[in-house]
Amino acid sequence: MITDDLKLTGALSISLNDTLVHRTENMVVTAGKGWVTSRLKDTGSPSQMTHMGIGSGSTAAAAGNTTLVTQLDRQGLTVIGGTVSGSSIEYSCTFEAGEGTGAVIEAGIFNANNGGTMLARTVFDAGVVNKGSADKMTITWTVSIS
Repeated sequence: MITDDLKLTGALSISLNDTLVHRTENMVVTAGKGWVTSRLKDTGSPSQMTHMGIGSGSTAAAAGNTTLVTQLDRQGLTVIGGTVSGSSIEYSCTFEAGEGTGAVIEAGIFNANNGGTMLARTVFDAGVVNKGSADKMTITWTVSIS
């Protein structure tokens, strides 16, 4: 019997005004795993990941999540579809001054500007990252298959 424990894992780093302020792990949700599986069959549908959202919801991440609890903002990824390196893919997004201002506690990756499929969600284990109206926040998120 062959056993192969294929896992999707991820981690992200958050910078505020170009200074690293937080690192945390994420959960690849059930809908995200389904999206990955569908990509093995057909690269044309469903669409690739295109956006990242941030929010103020503190409810723990769960496999059944399909959206952020309390979304503050959603912006397009720096590179649509992410950047692949070996068995990992990196997504990056910058929330400029005036975008997503507030107490940021959660983040997610999506394949649409509104709604869509959520690949992964995280709730920051160290708590709130306060983003002021003049702050720029950059999140770099790596999802790995191991």
